[in-house]
Amino acid sequence: MIEQVFEFIGNHYLLIGLFVALVFAFMVNEGKRGGNSITTNTLVNLVNRDSAVILDVRDSKDFSAGHIVDAVNIPFSNFDKRAVELEKFKDRPIIVVCKMGQHASGVGGKLKTLGFEKVHRLGGGMGEWSASSLPVVKD
Repeated sequence: MIEQVFEFIGNHYLLIGLFVALVFAFMVNEGKRGGNSITTNTLVNLVNRDSAVILDVRDSKDFSAGHIVDAVNIPFSNFDKRAVELEKFKDRPIIVVCKMGQHASGVGGKLKTLGFEKVHRLGGGMGEWSASSLPVVKD
């Protein structure tokens, strides 16, 4: 079976190369639609300098177990119903945070559709925040 896969790749290298390029282009495009990916240091700077709002889209259980100070929790599953709660923050930068980065892009895209212009995503989500040994608040 494995030999056939390598044979296919060897015989169709242009097709495989095109596939890899398209997957990469898709990933880059999807990432940009949800806002720029930022680091933990950039997040701290945006909060301190520009009064950025941190939007945590993890479920309530994960949020209670530990979240960034002053983060607003709107779970991904409820975002469409509760997005109006963010209207008061439209003029401030919004940083979307999820568990590992998988939902932040989707929510960021929805925020841009709703007219939010300064949308960012925390690259790596709360996993990156915790790995950087940054403080969390527990409820």
